[in-house]
Amino acid sequence: MAIFQTDFKFPNQTGFYRGKVRDVYYIGDLLVMVASDRISAFDHVLPAPIPYKGQVLNQTAGHFLEETCDIVPNWLIAQPDPNVSIGHMCEPIKLEMVVRGYLAGHAWRVYRDGGRMLCGIALPEGMKEGDQFPTPIITPATKAEEGHDEDISAEQILEQEIVDEPTWQQLSACTLELFQRGTKMARQRGLRLVDTKYEFGLKDEVITLIDEIHTPDSSRYYFDEGYSERQEKGERQPQLSKEFVREWLMENNFQGLEGQHMPEMPDSFSRQVTDRYIELYETITGISFERGDMQNVQERIENNVLGFLKELAPNS
Repeated sequence: MAIFQTDFKFPNQTGFYRGKVRDVYYIGDLLVMVASDRISAFDHVLPAPIPYKGQVLNQTAGHFLEETCDIVPNWLIAQPDPNVSIGHMCEPIKLEMVVRGYLAGHAWRVYRDGGRMLCGIALPEGMKEGDQFPTPIITPATKAEEGHDEDISAEQILEQEIVDEPTWQQLSACTLELFQRGTKMARQRGLRLVDTKYEFGLKDEVITLIDEIHTPDSSRYYFDEGYSERQEKGERQPQLSKEFVREWLMENNFQGLEGQHMPEMPDSFSRQVTDRYIELYETITGISFERGDMQNVQERIENNVLGFLKELAPNS
């Protein structure tokens, strides 16, 4: 049984928000984030969930938040359930700090179609898909409430006063340091961190890392072994990410454009997606994945959250 959505009513709950993947419950100054098994691509949620995907995302994010808290404080307090993270409520900064070490994904599609500027950054001539940039580049996007996020340059961010110059410099420095840490950890696991995104907020006026990091939904990884040989031969790099889901959708004539019909994912492909997510978790963390008990999963989640909240405020 997969988790498509949840509809809990927790004590002292003041709000609820359903994102593309997470169901978010507001309780006082806490956020309870339930990672569902929904999967999105091209800013659309697919109609069928992917079993264990939410657990993979939740536990991957928890692992890397713990491993990077010396760089920048983060929102996470605890993970009382395989699919749940509970943390501090922060004021979100409406930017996605996308950082790219290689020419792949959206950047490659822009480049392939003749573009040589991305978010105000000039891209070198003569690159092939999968080539490494001389140094990582930050290509921010505006955080849209609905629809597609939009590329934006540092100059536009400052002109539109999304953040001020000192905050932008701090966000950029944190982004590059987090990417450097993620790159180092990936290489230790035989992988290359290709690109990823970070989201930040403010807690007591302090820049704080929020949401997930270095997960298959937010990141792309190449296999280190054979990378150089494949680039020399002009072969595509196999990768650990959800890009293969996007590719399957494109093969079935869907890119989220108006008038396109979302294809139905067969069970066999759904199982393959589950296996790929679990493979990524075990590969990038070095931790064996233990599938959570999915019988009465909604009850399991509710009981674990209630138990944690009671521990926080036993007399309430």
